[in-house]
Amino acid sequence: MMSVNVYQSSFMVIQAGTMDRHVTPNFEIPAGSFSMFMMISIVVWIPFYDRIALPLASKIKGKPVRLGLKQRMGIGLLCSGSSMVASAIIEYTRRKIAIEEGLSDEPAAVVHMSALWILPFYILGGLAEPFNGIGQIEFCYSELPKTMSTIAANIYGFGTFISNLVASFITSMVDNVTKRGGESWISSNMNKGHYDYYYCLLAGLSMLNFIYFLACCKAYGPCHGDDKNQAEKSKKGDYESIDDS
Repeated sequence: MMSVNVYQSSFMVIQAGTMDRHVTPNFEIPAGSFSMFMMISIVVWIPFYDRIALPLASKIKGKPVRLGLKQRMGIGLLCSGSSMVASAIIEYTRRKIAIEEGLSDEPAAVVHMSALWILPFYILGGLAEPFNGIGQIEFCYSELPKTMSTIAANIYGFGTFISNLVASFITSMVDNVTKRGGESWISSNMNKGHYDYYYCLLAGLSMLNFIYFLACCKAYGPCHGDDKNQAEKSKKGDYESIDDS
């Protein structure tokens, strides 16, 4: 579901186009450039986590600490689901303002609401990628035999490909089902559609996916990668793996 949620960034571009994108009176961010905030979030978070967050946590606890693979993947899923919750709230507010301003029939009209309000989607999505994405890659490398390293290197990419297909399927299904009762939730006119309902649906699916992830973690048991790190810690004192239970 994480990649499915990231797929929604195309709708965010349309949404940003209907909002005030001015940062200063003379500078306006192009709607298509908002995706750069997700990249910025990733670039900033990875060194912050490695160079500041972990050393600070180690200092507070008095010994080196680290997050386990399953913990990182779980945090990534929570961040991804939270991005959809934030998007639903922001879109509900944007649509309400558009209706109050009498812009229901003007899909290209700009409402009096800053486009910077959609940044939580990109920031949370940017946090989800390092936690879940890198966690998945490390999980595949550590759990599969070395003779299957080529397969391990491509599992995440294959999963992303499947997620894009699932995202397209969900979008088509929602459009076909909701337009039977009138205006589609994902209408080309965002002021008449209900993208907030659509984002709530994705948030609900993300929560179900997280519950399924927890069940799989419990059934799978400890990760070999975490066990390996524990062994290295006992020899070198590099890290202490936080309990995955």
